Amino acid sequence: MNIPSLVTVDVVRRGYGRRYSSLPVDTVDNDGLVIDFVSSVLRPEHYDLRVGDTVRWLQDGRYVQALVAHVHRNGTRLTAAFSNAELLPADFFPY
Repeated sequence: MNIPSLVTVDVVRRGYGRRYSSLPVDTVDNDGLVIDFVSSVLRPEHYDLRVGDTVRWLQDGRYVQALVAHVHRNGTRLTAAFSNAELLPADFFPY
C-alpha cells in the first residue's frame, strides 16, 4: 500500500511571528504553492496568507524559504506565487 506523504509549510509574518505551523498544502515548490478545497468544508478565504509572508518547507531534507509575491483565491483553490526562494543552511532549525 502506497500512502502519500503529508506536505506542509510554515508561514511567518513580519511584525506578527509564526502565522501557520505545518499548514497542509497540495503542492509546494520554489515557484509557489497550491491548496485545493474541492472536498473540504473550508474555503480559500478562511486562510490568511498575504503578500510578503515568508513560507518555509522541507525539500529533500533541507529547509527552503521564499516570500509570497502574489495570492489568488477562487471558489475551490488558493494559489500563491513565490519570489526569492532560497535553500537555507543545513544547520537551520525553524524554532
